[in-house]
Amino acid sequence: MSSIPYNAENGNEISNSVTNFMNKFQVGKLLFKCNAGKTKGLPVIEVFRYLFCLIFSDRSMYMQRKTGIFDGSFCKNTVYRFLNNAKINWSRFTTLLSSRIINDFLKPLTDESRKDVFIIDDSLFDRSRSKKTELLAKVFDHCSMKYKSGYRMLTLGWSDGNSFVPINHCLLSAADDKNLLCKSANFDGRSLAGKRRKESRRKATEVMIDLVRAAQSSGACAKYVLFDSWFSSPKTITALKTDCELDTIAMVKKSSKIKYGYQDGKYNIKEIYKQCKKRRGRSKYLLSVDVTVGDEAIPAKIVCVRNKSKKKDWLAIISTDTAVSAEEIIRIYGKRWDIEVFFKTCKSYLHLGKECRSLSYDALTAHVSIVFARYMMLAVTQRCNTDDKTICELFFRLIDELDDITFNQSMRIIIDALMDVVMEYFHITEQQLEEFTASFIQRLPKYMQKALEYGSAAA
Repeated sequence: MSSIPYNAENGNEISNSVTNFMNKFQVGKLLFKCNAGKTKGLPVIEVFRYLFCLIFSDRSMYMQRKTGIFDGSFCKNTVYRFLNNAKINWSRFTTLLSSRIINDFLKPLTDESRKDVFIIDDSLFDRSRSKKTELLAKVFDHCSMKYKSGYRMLTLGWSDGNSFVPINHCLLSAADDKNLLCKSANFDGRSLAGKRRKESRRKATEVMIDLVRAAQSSGACAKYVLFDSWFSSPKTITALKTDCELDTIAMVKKSSKIKYGYQDGKYNIKEIYKQCKKRRGRSKYLLSVDVTVGDEAIPAKIVCVRNKSKKKDWLAIISTDTAVSAEEIIRIYGKRWDIEVFFKTCKSYLHLGKECRSLSYDALTAHVSIVFARYMMLAVTQRCNTDDKTICELFFRLIDELDDITFNQSMRIIIDALMDVVMEYFHITEQQLEEFTASFIQRLPKYMQKALEYGSAAA
């Protein structure tokens, strides 16, 4: 079955990229490990490949069937059953695939001295037009500073400063019933579907620890965990240090309630900042102080830097690795921006939240995992290239090639069919046919003439 509306024999880059990606990282075997396999009937990998490539076809499944270009060997209900299957462990699939990409492909290309990191952040999964979607909740949007209907898409990613790979995720609903708009479907709490729905109602700071543990158990490792002030708390930092044995580099929350051990006392970050002498001149940071975090008194270093957005304001970054210099802490924390680029790419180009309109929480989880897999393929393809194309540039290059080849080949097919009919009905010689073809092409618009020339060269 061809998931893309043209033949792979034409040497199209995107078709080859998808095939190589799935073969190289054994996507079919990983799906089988995550309860998505079938002993008989249609192979699951065909349905997954179709959904995976749907973004590149420039048609939804509905429009493909409406226009007659859908050539799959399965019906639409097969796709819906696949997405709604509550037994498939999509979180485990994403974790296993990302770990395989990191360990087998990216780490051999990365210098051992380079500090790789885990990055944790959440983003709005907008479902403002929905009313009956399972576990739909009122979620605060940090961009618009308003409450919207949807989910918080908590994401854990890995970065070496060059490539970013999403590891796993969780679509968080509301922990408080008053913000819950739609109830959950009834599932046994011991089942995978039941556990998935329970997890969606937990606090983000608790779920993030589980995501890190799942990544570590799958073989993914990093030197630091990065996150912004929204997740920054002594409890979170302590859990990552003691339970996960990972150092944290995070933005400090300017709260009077959060206090750190400093000079035989307990002070919040604002009090510590007032007590310390600031560095003058064009220094990259204002001050660097040693503190302790939490009841366990974990040693840490706080570095205060100037806020470029507000000249009179300042920001604080905390690191539980006290051996690292202040300049290095600032540099490493800069890698956190990779996850923001990832969110933007997924929402703007990979149809995150737009492609799937299902009311099932399981289908939405499957949709996010498929989008994450698409990004992984683009990240791998980008790393294989010798140039410095961004993920977005790479995506558009593939799309442009898809459009050009589809149009050029279509023109060539039409002309060839026309010439066959002329030969059959009028019984003309080959010379007369060549003259007829040349005359016909000359009457076409210039862009069609170029397309036919390209199609002839490609053939």
